[in-house]
Order: sequence, then C-alpha cells, then structure tokens
Amino acid sequence: MPQSLSRVYVHLIFSTKHRLPVLHDDVRESLHRYAATVLRNIDCPPVLINSVEDHIHILHELGRTISISDAVQNLKTSTSRWLKTQSDRLSDFAWQSGYGEFSVSRSNLDEVRAYIANQREHHRVTSFQGEFLAFLERHEVEYDARYVWD
Repeated sequence: MPQSLSRVYVHLIFSTKHRLPVLHDDVRESLHRYAATVLRNIDCPPVLINSVEDHIHILHELGRTISISDAVQNLKTSTSRWLKTQSDRLSDFAWQSGYGEFSVSRSNLDEVRAYIANQREHHRVTSFQGEFLAFLERHEVEYDARYVWD
C-alpha cells in the first residue's frame, strides 16, 4: 500500500494548575477557537472542545505523524502562552502538568460529543477529580493516586 492512512479519535482531558477556576466565560469561547487552530496546525483536527472553569475536554483526531505527548505538549504550551496575554488575571496561568487521553471508537463519537457538550450540567454534581478518576477506572488505566494531582 503506497499511502499511510489513519483515523484515530481521542478524548483529551486536563485541568488548570491546582484546578484553579480561572477559565471564565469571557475567555472560554476564544480559548476553544484558539485550541482548535493549534490542533489543526499540527494535523490533529478537533471534533469538539468544551471547558468549565477548571478544566478542558477535547475530542480530536490524532494526526498520523505526531505522538500523543507531542500533540498535548504543543497544545498546552500554545494555549497557556495565549491565555497569559488575554487578561491581567491570567498572567500567571498554567495547565496541570499531566493529562488524560482516552481512545474513542468511531461508533461512540456521538456519545462522547454529547458528554463534552454537557460539561456545565455534568459538573453541577460531579467534581473534576471525581470525573477524572471515573475515566481512569472506566478505561482501566493503572495509576498511583499520589501523582494524579499537582
């Protein structure tokens, strides 16, 4: 086969450093648009991006020639730098050092889209920590609880 072809969907989740609630409505939509541009520029087309005050969910395709860690590093570095320029209150902004990236089957895309779209409703009853630990359990990811949070 002369071509290398790929279509891998992933659900990326990470929080603000120390889960500080700093992603207010005044910056959130612009952040989503900026993050989408960064992802397109690294050949990882976004499907849906949504956030609440202390974390972000991103459903995207993983580019054929980039590793997950490189894609996440590029995205977090670029958006962090950008956020610092948006407001004096964000001048010290940082994302948490870690992240969770979970595979999504093509047949499950609509369910994941709906989940990401309804973050505000979901987080009226569930904290980011509870949500993230549930993802780790659901995807059978082994982790050391001492190092999940920074």
